[in-house]
Amino acid sequence: MKLTKDFIPLKTIFLSMLLAMTSWFSSCKESEVLEEKQVLETQKDHLVSAEKLTTIPAAGLREVAVSNGQPQLAQMVKFDVDVYRLVYLTQYNGQEIQASGLMVVPLKLTQPAPILSAHHGTTFDQKYAPSNFQLSSLTGFEAFGAAGYLTLVPDFIGYGSSKQILHPYYDVQHSGLAVVDMIKAGKSFFQKNNVKASDQLFLAGYSEGGYVTLAAQKEIEENPEHGLAVTASGAGAGGYDLEGMLGRVVSGEPYDYPANLAFILQAYNKTYNWNRPLTDFFQEPNATRIQELIDGTRTSGSINSALSKDPAKLFNPAFLTNLRGDGEQALKEALKKNSLKNFVPKSPTRMYHGTADPMVPFENSQATYEAMKAAGATNVTFIPIKGGTHFSSLEPMIKDLIPWMEGLRNQ
Repeated sequence: MKLTKDFIPLKTIFLSMLLAMTSWFSSCKESEVLEEKQVLETQKDHLVSAEKLTTIPAAGLREVAVSNGQPQLAQMVKFDVDVYRLVYLTQYNGQEIQASGLMVVPLKLTQPAPILSAHHGTTFDQKYAPSNFQLSSLTGFEAFGAAGYLTLVPDFIGYGSSKQILHPYYDVQHSGLAVVDMIKAGKSFFQKNNVKASDQLFLAGYSEGGYVTLAAQKEIEENPEHGLAVTASGAGAGGYDLEGMLGRVVSGEPYDYPANLAFILQAYNKTYNWNRPLTDFFQEPNATRIQELIDGTRTSGSINSALSKDPAKLFNPAFLTNLRGDGEQALKEALKKNSLKNFVPKSPTRMYHGTADPMVPFENSQATYEAMKAAGATNVTFIPIKGGTHFSSLEPMIKDLIPWMEGLRNQ
């Protein structure tokens, strides 16, 4: 949150001397407090712990990249890497909590390396949190570390060290801060362990990770007190226009991924302390099923298959009627607040989306991009992936993103 406050400046020389001095003194004190807060925020050590999990040789990562159909990434792999589980401090609803993530550090660096914060897509199963690292199932981000990027992969609030909290799904503030605070913790680790980091910071993510990427960029660019600057960001297939997604729901079209709708309503209900019964939102048996299914042990596929895909059968009829009319204002305001259509990126930004995406419609990114441009964004590029679905568009995005990032590196 920005540490700014409006105050009334001196309007005229005809104001009394006492009023003038009071106004001047108040504004000076306010400026000092602001500067002090900014210094404290910048200097605060967010690092709690860093547990080394393993060392992975470059040859093994090249093999994995090739087997996953990413020869471009394989060609970039140059370094063995150490993999860590990082625990750090962040905020949830104004309270300090511990969160976690994965950190990949290239070994034997010969020059300062850029930082890459990489953001995963929606996960319902706790075991897929990046910090629950297993050599048998790499996250895919390890290869970026082996390419010479100091790579940070936050779990997000609600996973790993903060799994006791229901993930604040598609909440712009918590999404952005979880990334920013892990970057600060990573920088603390690098400084303490003589790992040379450059001033460059790249952000990248896909699906929910695409949304988180832009949320983090917004947090950094609108709050200079963080002391960070984004070199470039690449965001793919995120649900940036939440109001647009609402329009799809109320249209009555079937939606094959009801787990996502259940997740966001549950998250907002908890994060904003509405504490409404799920039957306010969902018909039975869906309400009871959601309570049982979104428990951190199931995959999205199993949840989707257990819920109604027809909005008229999924949602409480009164709730759906209110959505279509003037009701549910708190929810509508939350969706508006957390949408990113009004964000105007300053740093070089690329947005990607498959034109045949049934999960997050292509029009979502298109409308967001057009709104950004209309608001004055001059450094954003939108790259449609023709015929790409939500699952097939990641690889084309990576193939474009990697050479672009490499071209900006160390400029």
